[in-house]
Amino acid sequence: MKSAVETLNPTRVRLTVEVPFEELKPSLDAAYKKINQQVTVKGFRQGKIPARVIDQRFGRGAVLEEAVNDALPKFYTEAVNEGELNVLGQPEVDITELKDGELLAFTAEVDIRPALEIPDYSGIEVEVDAVEVSDEDVDKSVEQLRERFATTSPVERAAQDGDVLTLNLEAKVDGEVLEDGVAQGVTYTVGSGELLDGIDEAVTGVEAGNSATFTSELKGGSAEGKEAEVTVEVTEVKSRELPELDDDFAQLASEFDTLEDLKADSRKRLAQMKKYDQATQAQEKVLDELLKLVEVPMPEKLLADEIQTRKHNLENHQLAQMGLDLAKYLEIQGKSEEEFDAETKEQAEKGIKTQFILDELVNKEKLNVSQEELTEHLMRRAQSSGMSPDQFAQAVVEGGQVPMLVGEVARGKALAVVVEAATVKDTNGEVVDLDDEDETAETVEAGEAAEAEAGAEDKPEA
Repeated sequence: MKSAVETLNPTRVRLTVEVPFEELKPSLDAAYKKINQQVTVKGFRQGKIPARVIDQRFGRGAVLEEAVNDALPKFYTEAVNEGELNVLGQPEVDITELKDGELLAFTAEVDIRPALEIPDYSGIEVEVDAVEVSDEDVDKSVEQLRERFATTSPVERAAQDGDVLTLNLEAKVDGEVLEDGVAQGVTYTVGSGELLDGIDEAVTGVEAGNSATFTSELKGGSAEGKEAEVTVEVTEVKSRELPELDDDFAQLASEFDTLEDLKADSRKRLAQMKKYDQATQAQEKVLDELLKLVEVPMPEKLLADEIQTRKHNLENHQLAQMGLDLAKYLEIQGKSEEEFDAETKEQAEKGIKTQFILDELVNKEKLNVSQEELTEHLMRRAQSSGMSPDQFAQAVVEGGQVPMLVGEVARGKALAVVVEAATVKDTNGEVVDLDDEDETAETVEAGEAAEAEAGAEDKPEA
């Protein structure tokens, strides 16, 4: 076999391959054997039909077609390896010559990973938010905990802000009660802003046993988006009572004996969360600066496939679960279809560039992934997917996705190398030391930091 590579552009090549006919013999033998098992000829046992009879009865062309289809992947792969090409996706193959007994010639056009030059990235500087926990932050955190321990008790008075009500609802459109517009025993907290626009104003001042009517645009159901006349009956009014902020509350809501100890722990936890957010922010900003340093030619077919994948996932998974279509989603977002397409393309390009650059860094820095690192990453992915580690691991292995996970971990390590080399300062001008945030650097993988995981890393390579 002879092969040659023609560079069409920085991300696409054409392979020209010539195969002497004798190298097709294994595939020809396999073709005769396959046809033998599929056909019957009077006078011959199945599987024992001579090749000359098959040629006479079914045509030599059918045998050649079967043999070529069997042989093409093998010769294509050999040509790719000879050319030392890093191909992306499936090739477009064209058989240019097939002479029985003499020659098979074909061309294959395929996208390839562009050659990248990674410049010195040690000069990258980014600014992140300072880790500052105010007294107001602590008070808000404790107040949220306090809300969780609130109690309710029935009261004989009109409903007011913060009360918990039991309601019966009935919605009419054009004077007709909707089949799905009746609800009984609905629990609602006045002032929460849930359910329907206008309901807070309608129920405020209403005592148990009384009702009110208001007009609101329905947010779901068979008449979604239509104006409805809603009658709301208050069947019970309960007041919410918050526990006193004292040592007794601290003992009730935590393992601490005093309120001061509880607040001190809240401050510590908030600081850890802000430190985590700071590390995540550093990774995202460093990655953005790295992307600016490297010129990445974009494989057009890969980009088109990635855009299509993102749209498909949004429409058929995310939006479908919420009962929305793309038109309704764009209406809610206040975006035109042109704006949506432009944003999707920008995100897809960023994802592909991120993977290419970080993969190049993995090779440049000679980064390896240990079994322990892979296991830790698998555990985190399992947790985020809602599956048990064993279930997730089984799904990964059966789906042949282990290399994808290895790539995710490796890219995360590559980004960590760049972050370590960069200068990260907070808004106070202080240099941020991220060395003690190893778990953050491992958790916030490179793809997750810049949406690189949303499709590009899942592209199969021939």
